[in-house]
Amino acid sequence: MSNDAYILRNGQLAQENTPDLVEADLLIEKGHVTAVGSALPAVDGVAEIDCAGRVILPGLFDAHVHLREPGREDKESISTGSEAAINGGVTGIVAMPNCTPAIDSAGMVQSVLDIASREARIPVYTTGCITKGRVGKELADIGGMHARGAVMITDDGDPVGNHQVLRRAMEYAREFDLIVASHCEVKELSGVGAMNEGEVSYRLGVPGIPAASEEICISRDIRLANLTGAHVHIQHVTSGEGMRTIERFKDDGVDVTCEVSPHHLFFNETHIGDYDTHYKMNPPLRLAEDNAILLDGLKRGIFDIIATDHAPHTDFEKQLDFGSAPFGITGLETALPTLYQNFIRTGTFGWDLLVKRYSAEPRRLLRMEPVEFKEGAKVDLTVFNPERETVFTKEFMRSKSRNTPFLDQTVQGHVEMVILGEDVLLDRLQK
Repeated sequence: MSNDAYILRNGQLAQENTPDLVEADLLIEKGHVTAVGSALPAVDGVAEIDCAGRVILPGLFDAHVHLREPGREDKESISTGSEAAINGGVTGIVAMPNCTPAIDSAGMVQSVLDIASREARIPVYTTGCITKGRVGKELADIGGMHARGAVMITDDGDPVGNHQVLRRAMEYAREFDLIVASHCEVKELSGVGAMNEGEVSYRLGVPGIPAASEEICISRDIRLANLTGAHVHIQHVTSGEGMRTIERFKDDGVDVTCEVSPHHLFFNETHIGDYDTHYKMNPPLRLAEDNAILLDGLKRGIFDIIATDHAPHTDFEKQLDFGSAPFGITGLETALPTLYQNFIRTGTFGWDLLVKRYSAEPRRLLRMEPVEFKEGAKVDLTVFNPERETVFTKEFMRSKSRNTPFLDQTVQGHVEMVILGEDVLLDRLQK
C-alpha cells in the first residue's frame, strides 16, 4: 500500500465526545486527513482499505511506562518497548526514570531522548527523577531536566519519604510548571510486604502491604501540593479510600490528577491463587470491592487517565518464589483488547470513555493536543477489530518480557492497523 494517499472505507470512528460510533470514510494524503465523511468519492490511483466492522480510534497514549533503558536492556529497551506499544495500538509513551543509572540529570534526559529519536517509531517522552539516584535525599537537577525535555518528575518505584525534600521539589517544579508524579507508599508500613495485607495474605503466609500505606501517602502528597501550589499527579491508585481522598481534594480545588491501571480494574488479591507471581505488583492488587470502586471512579471522571505501568521483567526473575520475585506486570500490548473485552463489549462503558482517558486526556495532561479526525489533522490512529480474537503468545508479543497473566490467553478484539503520519506502523488488516 502506498503511504502517500489512501482511503479507509466504512470504519466506525470512536471519539471522546460521543458514545456513538460514527461510520465514515477517511481520505489520507501525505500523512494528513484531507477529507472525512460518508461515502467519499473514489479518487483515481488512490488505494482503498475496507474497514467495515472495524473501530477506528485515535492512537492511544500511555503516560506510565518502564522501558528499562539504560541498564536493564535484558528486560526491555526503548526500541522493544515502543514496538510493544505499537502492537497494542499505542502511539505515544512516557518513560519512567527508575533505570540504572537513574534518569536524574539533564544529560541522562538528553541521552534517553537521543536513543528514542534513533530507535523508536513513535514519540517517546521521558520523566526525570525528583531526587538524585532516587534515594530521596537530595534534589535532582529539576530545572536542567525540564530544559532538556523531561515532561514530569517522579521517583516512581519509590516514594519521596522526606516531607521537606518533597516540599522543596514541588516548589521548584511549580516554577517550571512541571508536574510532580507520586508513587504513594509509606515504606515503614509496607516493609517487606509482597501483596495486599488481609485475609488472603494471612492464608498464604505472605507478608502484606496495608492499603493505609498508600492512602496515608496520597493524603500527604496532595496536602503538600496544596501548600506549595504545585500540580501533583497520583500514580497507579489501587485503594477505594485512596480514590475517595483524591476526590475530596479535587472538590476543594487542589491541583491534583490521578491514574488507574487496567490490572487494578481487572484483578484483585484472590487472583494470586497458588502464589502466581504474574499477579505480584506494587502497589498490590487489593480487594474485589476496590475493583468496583475504582471502576466507578473511572466512569465518573475521578481518574483523569488510564495508564498501564508497563513493568517488564525476565522469565527467570518472575519464576522466583513469590517473596523474591520482582513487582510488575506488562501492559502495553494487552490493555486495549482486555479493556474492550471486559468493559466495552459488556456495556460497562463506551468507546468514548476509553478514547478520553487513554488517548485524549493523557496528551492534555502533558499539554499536547489530542488526536482528532478532522480535515488537516495529522494521521494518528488505530484500527481495531472487535470480532477478531487475540492470543497473547510469546511469538505475538513484541516486548522482551511477557510477565502478564494474559500470556497464552485468548481475548476478544484485535489491533489490526496503526498509522502515524506517513508511516503505517502495523498492518494486520490487509494480511
